Amino acid sequence: MSQADIGVVGLAVMGENLILNMESKGFTVACFNRTTSKVDDFVNGRAAGKNILGAHSVEELVSSLKSPRKVMLMVKAGGAVDATIDSLLPLMDKGDIIIDGGNTHFPDTDRRMAKVEAAGLHYIGTGVSGGEEGALKGPSIMPGGSPEAWEAVKPIFQGICAKTDSGEPCCEWVGNGGAGHFVKMVHNGIEYGDMQMICETYQMMKSGLGLSNDEMHDIFAEWNTGVLDSYLIEITRDIFGYRDEDGNATVDQILDTAGQKGTGKWTAISALDLGQPLTLIGEAVFARCLSALKDNRVEASKVLEGPSAKFDGDKAQMIEDLKQALYASKIVSYAQGYELMRAAAEEYGWSLNYGGIALMWRGGCIIRSAFLNNIRDAFDKNPELSNLLLDDFFKDAVHNAQASWRRVVSSSVNLGIPMPAIGAALAYFDGYRTERLPANLLQAQRDYFGAHTYERLDKPRGEFFHTNWTGRGGDTSASTYDV
Repeated sequence: MSQADIGVVGLAVMGENLILNMESKGFTVACFNRTTSKVDDFVNGRAAGKNILGAHSVEELVSSLKSPRKVMLMVKAGGAVDATIDSLLPLMDKGDIIIDGGNTHFPDTDRRMAKVEAAGLHYIGTGVSGGEEGALKGPSIMPGGSPEAWEAVKPIFQGICAKTDSGEPCCEWVGNGGAGHFVKMVHNGIEYGDMQMICETYQMMKSGLGLSNDEMHDIFAEWNTGVLDSYLIEITRDIFGYRDEDGNATVDQILDTAGQKGTGKWTAISALDLGQPLTLIGEAVFARCLSALKDNRVEASKVLEGPSAKFDGDKAQMIEDLKQALYASKIVSYAQGYELMRAAAEEYGWSLNYGGIALMWRGGCIIRSAFLNNIRDAFDKNPELSNLLLDDFFKDAVHNAQASWRRVVSSSVNLGIPMPAIGAALAYFDGYRTERLPANLLQAQRDYFGAHTYERLDKPRGEFFHTNWTGRGGDTSASTYDV
């Protein structure tokens, strides 16, 4: 008998918690896992006594669903998604909906949507952010794909997602094709940047200022009440205060090698493909790569020397400077992320609601923070805003932080403490605000060795010129194009 509102395939942490979340909001959920013993363990354990139905086959799962059938995949990205789709297609009817809730690369979503729609079904690729706690209590959900599917899943998605303080759901339709997974990818890239900048701030506090974990706990607790109020600042506060059973600070016992699952790398590659200067997030990805070279760094530390300078300034002032530098750099990170989304929308024909995206990130997700309200306000005021730095609120914020920002980066250089992300943010700001960059020399170099031509200040844009720099090159020039 068809009785479940939605089916979920995959009973890892995120799948289980999403199912429990859905059931708590009044939905009956059917679940299936390839290892069927996990179905029994779940139904008889965390799901006992709840409106959750266990299925021991894909056929049983599909037959238990109300029409139009909705099946959400919470399986590992890659081949497992394709295999599950292949097993579902013969069992589902026209108008039924397949949903991929994993961290999928957006071109794969485009490909799968075309396949599923060709079979007469609808397809949704949705980002889900918030970790296991968010999945259980209310994540940020970023759906895209077949527009016809939205009304059927909207009550479920907006029922289980996080809500803002005013009750707005942190879930709205993003756009066609892979738009939802693209926005989730950019979210994760910004997450990489935020985490790296916090870590750089931590290293300056620890190695530069000699602060204890307890002192840093108190500083981050205070920061979480102001402009930096955010989930990542909050959990960093908690980490500094955590002690193991022997009374040791747990953070000090953790090996300094960072892992990654690829979404930050995808973001950086997309920026290169679209010609966007996503410098901060790129540096955050590379910082994780450098951290993974632990053995090399240990050897290098024995032979490579840095400055012997010690910080002898005003610690209280430097702590305030770090706060302002982190805030300004965070603004740059979002400015770059939004530039990337705008370029992607133009390239792929998406109509993205940039203020709505800020709203979706306002609650439930890893990068949730108070200043997302200001981002939403900026795009509500000017939907065509080309860069967040040009909005009055963020322009004033960066101007007010600028002196602190420069002192922090200067101090990091003098002390030999790496700040690749915060430094890249300042370099981007200086580049973006500079009317005339030295690319005229770069273009002359390209024309000199490769006859790649150049435009002139005294001629209309779009006219290209070549100079025979050596007198031996002739007048033939290469074709002009941008990668």
